[in-house]
Amino acid sequence: MTVHTTYESPIGPLLLVGEESAEPGGRTALAWLTMAGQKNAPAIRPEWEHRPAAFAGIAAQLDAYFAGELTGFDVPFADSGTGSEFKQRIWDALMAVPYGTTTTYGEIARRVGVPRAEVRALGAAIGANPVSIVRPCHRVIGADGSLRGYAGGLERKRELLTLEGALQPMLG
Repeated sequence: MTVHTTYESPIGPLLLVGEESAEPGGRTALAWLTMAGQKNAPAIRPEWEHRPAAFAGIAAQLDAYFAGELTGFDVPFADSGTGSEFKQRIWDALMAVPYGTTTTYGEIARRVGVPRAEVRALGAAIGANPVSIVRPCHRVIGADGSLRGYAGGLERKRELLTLEGALQPMLG
């Protein structure tokens, strides 16, 4: 069963959509974690059930993350195996980027063996990540150190990287 809720975060409301486990006490597998106004975010469908309790574990991890107390998420993903093999390789590489650090699109391409001619496709795969923050696509920046391409908006990308200590806070 597809369930959803809204999580109020320091960067604005987040829509959480997941597949609830049929097993008693099973964890909800996260299908989407999107920000208000995010490109490619799903619209809530009438057949989805509003069930905040299904996301209690994920919400607790988000609370700890935004408090600066959690550096890695333990969340099952509902999209595992549903993306193309190419997207899955890119998304797996995102999970390997440590908290508090950044990497470049070129470095991700090198890690997963994507030829230079396919770096645009790599960027599209990163942009198609349905579970922002938890699968840390915000940690990927341009080779020149600039913030580029974030479906949730560059200001939110800056806020997340600042929270993690990967960027210095902007003054004034």
